[in-house]
Amino acid sequence: MTETPQSVAETAPDAPRPGERPVIIRTLHLKKEYQMGTVTTQALRGIDVEIYRGEFISVLGPSGSGKSTFFNMIGGLDSPSGGRVFIDEVDVAQLNAVELAFLRCRKIGYIFQTYNLVQYMTCLENVTVPMAFAGVPAEETQDRGMKLLDLVGLAERWFHKPIEMSGGQQQRTAIARSMANNPSILLCDEPTGNLDLKTGAEIHAILHRLNKERGVTVICATHDHRLISLSDRILWIRDGQVERIANRSDVTVETGTIGGEENE
Repeated sequence: MTETPQSVAETAPDAPRPGERPVIIRTLHLKKEYQMGTVTTQALRGIDVEIYRGEFISVLGPSGSGKSTFFNMIGGLDSPSGGRVFIDEVDVAQLNAVELAFLRCRKIGYIFQTYNLVQYMTCLENVTVPMAFAGVPAEETQDRGMKLLDLVGLAERWFHKPIEMSGGQQQRTAIARSMANNPSILLCDEPTGNLDLKTGAEIHAILHRLNKERGVTVICATHDHRLISLSDRILWIRDGQVERIANRSDVTVETGTIGGEENE
């Protein structure tokens, strides 16, 4: 059934008012269900959230709360069962396969807890892989890749393979790769979860720099209190719903708890 212009107007995001920060990601009644035999699991139960351009957001919640599913939805890696995701006021559900691939390649960078590097490729080759998918000319990829490695402090390790690098160096390589096509959004899934405190602090500094100096919108699923301290806002997800959203200035971070709640 074709949607009428009126119904689209009723559900599409409003344009920002003068002086307001533009919304870069908006979800409306976002739902996701998984069917396993006769059992239906509701991973997301109607999430409504707005994330502003240039924000640093931490997403918290216990295991199974729906954080990863939420990331997959706003990152265009999976399709919702209901509701909508808007990125830069574009309804992701209305994109065809080519347009969706372009969105993921150009607008969004992904950083994973397990790095997800290609083991037989060098550090530089891992960084430049997304550029090839984006159609960047070959003569430009190496120059851009080396600048990104310099940004994360790995220019001298460009020829090393993942097995020859520490966990922190691999994660810095992954950050450089995520920035290969100058995305406006970085989705980080526990980016310091496998790292020691000192190395984690180095990753924090890089993400903070990308956010403040380049204006990249950073969204992190994390339990790392130090990463939370860099955030503009904190979003709690529990049982597939947004439990609450708070400004960082309104949240007290203590050992083992965040804002008086158990840090699961």
